[in-house]
Amino acid sequence: MPVRLRSIATAVPTTAFAQSEIRDIFTAQPELTRLGQRLISAAFDASGIETRYSVVEELSFSAQDGEPQFYDAGTGRILSPGTGARNELYIEQATPLFLDAGRRALDACPDLSTDDVTHVITVSCTGFYAPGPDYQVVRGLGLRASTQRYHLGFMGCYAAFPALRAAKAFCDVDPNAVVLVICAELCTLHVRSSNDPDTIVANSVFADGAAAAIVTARPAPPDMPTLVLDSFETVLTPVGEADMAWKIGEAGFEMVLSGYVPRIIEEHIRGALAPLLAHDADLPGLPYRDIEHWAIHPGGRSILDKVEINLGLTPEQLEPSRAILHDYGNMSSATVLFVLKRILEAASPAEADAEAQTDGVRSPGSERVCAMAFGPGLTVETALMTRVPAVAARAGADALISSGASAE
Repeated sequence: MPVRLRSIATAVPTTAFAQSEIRDIFTAQPELTRLGQRLISAAFDASGIETRYSVVEELSFSAQDGEPQFYDAGTGRILSPGTGARNELYIEQATPLFLDAGRRALDACPDLSTDDVTHVITVSCTGFYAPGPDYQVVRGLGLRASTQRYHLGFMGCYAAFPALRAAKAFCDVDPNAVVLVICAELCTLHVRSSNDPDTIVANSVFADGAAAAIVTARPAPPDMPTLVLDSFETVLTPVGEADMAWKIGEAGFEMVLSGYVPRIIEEHIRGALAPLLAHDADLPGLPYRDIEHWAIHPGGRSILDKVEINLGLTPEQLEPSRAILHDYGNMSSATVLFVLKRILEAASPAEADAEAQTDGVRSPGSERVCAMAFGPGLTVETALMTRVPAVAARAGADALISSGASAE
């Protein structure tokens, strides 16, 4: 039985801010040089982002009760709390996001209950605590105490792929397994005012959010589109180890995000894709745009530009990634699941052939999905999936057509 990604659910904090608004806050900091101000304006304006979300309520820019920690609305100053204070807010705010996304993913599978979940895999690189998110998910969602738990930490933006790969492995061994995967990242906890170009770029793109997925080999209801998890690959580029890195500093976690990253991706993306596409004899040698859907982690607008041009993809194939970047920013590991959710749910189930929901992976009506994310190392994680559309909607549409009803 094929292992399928049955549902994807997302959650974001309540505090939202416009990119232009946060840009003006950063450029107004008194310690900045003129060059720093120009770099901030350029990075924020070129980001392709309209809105981001944050667990830091002070970033709503309205007056807050108590002593400010991250942003003082009265003075307009961005503050610099220590790593401990930042992590305390992570402990307070991460669990609700994990639970919200996980609950939504389960609710989207009406044939499954909390008792069906056999494994939980949580993912995060923006904070630490124990008992950790995996434990809190089991307790908070009321899962069985015997649920197997795993946490993938500090891997960065590509970490959803190792989580999905592990989930598939569990289901390959036990076809009855139901794996709940949840990525939650609170990147804005680590923002700081700086003239450093890497810090400026990180400040301009990173945001907070969570995404959860249900992975299982159990048969899906006929009215549910699914993503079959076909193959995964990991590639380390020969250069770039120092160009994307993530470490713990005295005043939060420190991101290195070099301006050379888009160029590195441009030069090595075809080589990174080769071992993945080799899993299907029909794919090597085909134009990349012949793969119907592309879920590219939107690490930044320039990265998406390089991928689109180098692979010869259409603007429509990059639209899901660009839309998520525009509406949410870069939420590290959770982001590619936001993109996959758009791909999974965008196409109408009415396109499905009545035979599409069979055990065959390339059944009529199915479409290929190539997913990719980049992270520290420089690491490139890729996945090949097959979107299998729902059957019931097409059956209903056929019934309408045969009865003479108007599709309009």
